[in-house]
Amino acid sequence: MRNALVRRTVLAASAVSLALLATACGSDKADTKADAKPSAPASSPAPAAAKGKTDAEATALVVTQADLPDQIVSAEGAAKAATESAGATVDKAECKPLMQAQSGQKVGTATGIGRTATKAKPKEAAADASPEDKLKAGLEALGATQTLVSVGSYDAKGAEEAFAALKTAAAACSGGYTVTESGEKVKYLDVKPGAAVTAGDEAAAFTLTMDLDDGEKSANHFVIVRKGNALATFYAFGVTAEQPKTVIDAQVKKLG
Repeated sequence: MRNALVRRTVLAASAVSLALLATACGSDKADTKADAKPSAPASSPAPAAAKGKTDAEATALVVTQADLPDQIVSAEGAAKAATESAGATVDKAECKPLMQAQSGQKVGTATGIGRTATKAKPKEAAADASPEDKLKAGLEALGATQTLVSVGSYDAKGAEEAFAALKTAAAACSGGYTVTESGEKVKYLDVKPGAAVTAGDEAAAFTLTMDLDDGEKSANHFVIVRKGNALATFYAFGVTAEQPKTVIDAQVKKLG
């Protein structure tokens, strides 16, 4: 989702989490405490004669609620985020592909793109659950991983080129970069290899550390998967974000 929105979402959730914990600690109840490298299988080149799809056709390739029963899926927020972040800038030109993919924008020569946003469904505590268990359920709901999913379609070898450009950008921006959106600056301290992903014709995963100010940080996950002449990107964030394996698997399956 938009870089500034991601930062505000994580900060807000963190603040509410701390407030809930403070309340719990003040009660009489017992307190509760609540280097893999990017995988790159042998490349299977997309057919030279492959033709890219339009935005509408690419949208049909994106996961829906029916594909992810354990997630809350909404395309509207993702499309709005991409539109609002279209004017964002980055302090290092070599990091532009990363910024574009994080916001659900077209990367490289994409002929069409489809987007959606997912969030893990919260697990509600039982009606007779203890205050501690209810607190835990509330914190888990606040910190649930949110993922912006984008599927770009390309002519010929465009998807391979975009995949390579994103890997190159991740390596070039390993020392961090800053995105400016609507006058607000969001700083990423580093870009590191993430937990290996094996999917599609080639895949890579990274972890981006976002600076939340006051010494606080947030680890976000970025995964790219190419399947033929389609390129799927996944940008996951949250208070305690995890790599969205379920979302990735469902999306790759839908690409065929």
